[in-house]
Amino acid sequence: MIITFGLLALFFAAVVWVLQRNRTVDQSFTDYAVGGRSFGARYQAMSFLNTWYPGSMFTAFGALSVTAGVMSFYVLSYSLLTVVLLFVLARPVWIWGKAYDLRTQGDLFALRYGSHHIRTVAALIGIVSGLPWLVLGMQALGNLFQAMSLGVLSFSCSVILGVLVIAIRQIWTVRMGMRGVVISDYLQGIVAYVGGGLMLIGLIVWLVVVKGSTLATLDPKMFAIPSFGSKEGPLYLFALIFTGALGGWCWPYIFVRLFTADGVHSLKKSAALAVPLTFLFGVALLIFGMLASKVPEAVAKPDDVWFIVSQQAGGLVLLGLAGVVLLAASMGHTDGNIQAYGAQLANDLVGNYVELDQKRMIVIAKVGMLLLTLLASWLATLTLPALFSLAVLAYQGIIQLSVPQFLGIFWKGGNRQGAFAGMILGFVTAIGLEIAYGGLLPFGYGLTSGCFGLVINLIVYVACAYWLPHSAEERQRIEDLFAIVRARRVMQVGSGSQAQPALA
Repeated sequence: MIITFGLLALFFAAVVWVLQRNRTVDQSFTDYAVGGRSFGARYQAMSFLNTWYPGSMFTAFGALSVTAGVMSFYVLSYSLLTVVLLFVLARPVWIWGKAYDLRTQGDLFALRYGSHHIRTVAALIGIVSGLPWLVLGMQALGNLFQAMSLGVLSFSCSVILGVLVIAIRQIWTVRMGMRGVVISDYLQGIVAYVGGGLMLIGLIVWLVVVKGSTLATLDPKMFAIPSFGSKEGPLYLFALIFTGALGGWCWPYIFVRLFTADGVHSLKKSAALAVPLTFLFGVALLIFGMLASKVPEAVAKPDDVWFIVSQQAGGLVLLGLAGVVLLAASMGHTDGNIQAYGAQLANDLVGNYVELDQKRMIVIAKVGMLLLTLLASWLATLTLPALFSLAVLAYQGIIQLSVPQFLGIFWKGGNRQGAFAGMILGFVTAIGLEIAYGGLLPFGYGLTSGCFGLVINLIVYVACAYWLPHSAEERQRIEDLFAIVRARRVMQVGSGSQAQPALA
């Protein structure tokens, strides 16, 4: 245990040293919430990856590739599509963010639809939907610390230890805000996805050479996907990829990455860097899991495949390095969640209805992040058998933000009535179907409840656009917003709350 826990301690100390070295005093809430829009492409790429891929990639999706084979590649497919969407979103979102000092996803909704109440709705959907995943991320650390203890610690004790470690890490997230998150993401991302990717390649070679596991030797069932007559249905894989790609930019902790860059060019360049890293890491992880299905110990405990194979291949040193990689991935995802939700609490909920100066906004965000950390930490130590079901349920709800978000960015016709009604009815439809049928709809041919919610959402949104056309004043306001995007350079509209247009 000295070796495994020692390597974890050294990595944790390195992250803290980097954060302490880069501490600055934030002059405004924009500095605190989006890092002053000051980060280049390399930092953006690593920050996206370290927030997008949680530590559970090595446990939950590692286990999925062991048990389900090529079906697990859906996560790689929608991850790549999510990165590609960054090219499309970069210009309009960053320009509006710079011109109108937008700090959160809710700010964009409020700007586009001219309503501060929609900011609240979007924030609530994001926070409520994200909390189960935040708790799951903390609980995943239980697998890490139990493996690092070589089975000496019970799972419950390992979860408590993991929660304590990640809670201590949030001290710097609370103090430094987004700047601290992005800076630490750079180090954590290199360790998790470059270092982890190299480890995966080495383990694949070991599995082929030492264990004799090749794709040709795998059970043919590992290459099956749902089709007609299957329990899931022929459209199941499509539904997973489609909703996954749309939902990627609905999560507040991912969307805020569009505001932290120093320009549109950096955002697009970060996507160009993220695509090959995402592809290479994803392919290596999922092929590793498939080949590990020939290891009996991994089949018996698929959630621990990353640790089992690492220990067999390289002893305690490689096991410790596997723990460092997973801790790096887990910290980035948790930090990004807590920072984004803290900013939303201050900006989209409290600050939406109470006049606050910049310092008070920062204080409220810090208090919100602290409270959220304590709440998630407490929930993570409890036995909640339905937590994963709630997380899946939440995903069907969060994607309902996609209709007013994507159409609002690229189509002038949408209005606030359609955005409100579409989101709410789509959310209710998705959650209702999920609760009623438990995820497998007998009439859906594999389509998820979220897909049916999106259909209702889209119909309502488009119908409202034609039945309730914009007033002349609203039409001109929207034309002005899109004119800014068409301009070759950002119009210096101003910053702070004074730059915001009047909201209903």
